[in-house]
Amino acid sequence: MCGIVGFHGPDQVAADIIVGLTALQHRGQDAAGIATFDDAFHLCKGQGLVNDVFRPKSVKKLKGNSGIGHVRYTTQGANDSDLAQPFTTSYPFGLAMVHNGNVINFRDVAKRLHDEYHVLPKTTNDLELIMYTFASELRVKDLNHLSVVDIFDAVETTQHIVKGAYATITMIAGHGLLAFNDPLGIRPLALGRRDTPDGPTYAFVSESTCFDYLDFDFVEDVGPGQAIFIDNDYQVHRKNIPAVPKNFCVFEQIYFAREDSVIHGRLVARERVRLGKILARKVVDAGLKPDMVIDVPSSGYFSASGLAEAIGVPYRRALVKNNHMGRSFIVPTQAGREDVVKKKLNPIREFVEGKKVAVVDDSIVRGTTSRRIVRLLREAGAEEVYFISSAPPIVSPCIYGIDMAMSTELIAANYTEDEICRYIEADKVIYQDLADLQQLFAEERGHGGSCFACFSGKYPTGDVTHYLRHIQEERASHRGDKKKDKKSVSAKAPAPTEH
Repeated sequence: MCGIVGFHGPDQVAADIIVGLTALQHRGQDAAGIATFDDAFHLCKGQGLVNDVFRPKSVKKLKGNSGIGHVRYTTQGANDSDLAQPFTTSYPFGLAMVHNGNVINFRDVAKRLHDEYHVLPKTTNDLELIMYTFASELRVKDLNHLSVVDIFDAVETTQHIVKGAYATITMIAGHGLLAFNDPLGIRPLALGRRDTPDGPTYAFVSESTCFDYLDFDFVEDVGPGQAIFIDNDYQVHRKNIPAVPKNFCVFEQIYFAREDSVIHGRLVARERVRLGKILARKVVDAGLKPDMVIDVPSSGYFSASGLAEAIGVPYRRALVKNNHMGRSFIVPTQAGREDVVKKKLNPIREFVEGKKVAVVDDSIVRGTTSRRIVRLLREAGAEEVYFISSAPPIVSPCIYGIDMAMSTELIAANYTEDEICRYIEADKVIYQDLADLQQLFAEERGHGGSCFACFSGKYPTGDVTHYLRHIQEERASHRGDKKKDKKSVSAKAPAPTEH
């Protein structure tokens, strides 16, 4: 899971890109990068947060009225600067690309690039596979007279070859800005517009909240398999594929997306309130009578408030978050996650002492955060602690870009609910029902369908047993003996202007 933005208009875009990436910082904390284009590509990227990577001196060199940006959350491969996006190539001519998601048939794609085009990506980043596949399809076109139809044909072939979840934005040197999604629309991407005296500026962003900060108007979501191209005259060209069911990642609504974002017509905050209200029935049926409902900040807030309202008990914000600590879920190591949890939350003793506390979190993935929170509340004097998850039990690995691709890490895949309750040291554990979640995000309510694979084991891309084994082998190699990544092949790629 990462955050991406792309801007194309009559004015310089570097400042807008930085604001957009800052609004998406919650989607990735490992690295950040920007590429802009005037008469050449200009690139700045590195490890760290947006404010750490982009300094005034380097930003001044990011000239151009077209640009893309990325914040990285590591799911596969090492966390180093070489894997930070954007990536660029001059093959067959200038391209710069960012993406959010995960390619699952990476070995097949890499082999095809090698066998048919003698192209060897030089890193383990999935983005290179998408970029070089797209570039290879452009190569067979008349590059001196490249048309929008040629671009869309190359997109369609790329979507057929590359399997998985991906939302991409690409600068095509001298032509314009392109965005396209995987055929199932698993990852979010939206188009916005801001009118200026010199003409419109268009933006593609992972979440609509970016538009609020930059005074853009929302135009549309980039649909499943859709491609949208903004040319140098700022004309918008669209190519849609035949109607297919959407399979948008429901974990975006539960955890990843910001509460003030609107995704596929649904305000994230409102959906989380609904999740809390649905949980009320299970709390009542379990005979629980908490004195208060509290949340795990900040993704648990709206679900907690919905639950409290539904069962008629006070809501209190009794866990204070250190906002200078990152999100523990997307910290790449177990030791790091435990350290973040320990340092980022502090209970208000006066609120919880002697009380029966229902604490609502977005999910229980590994149990690390949950157990630490229960211990913190008990140390603060809570009489009983009921741990409530807005999400159903996570029983299957995600292969579409969320860092839970190892089955052994998923506590609900390996233990019963009672065993989980004992492990996290709670008095009771309550999970959301999968059927209730599916009903909330049912297609007939206008959402268009969602991916529930991590809760159900049913993957929208079909049988993924083969791909899942490859992904887990890659993950194990990086977390264990640090063997050379099997996705990695060495080659020299054309380098852009570095700043």
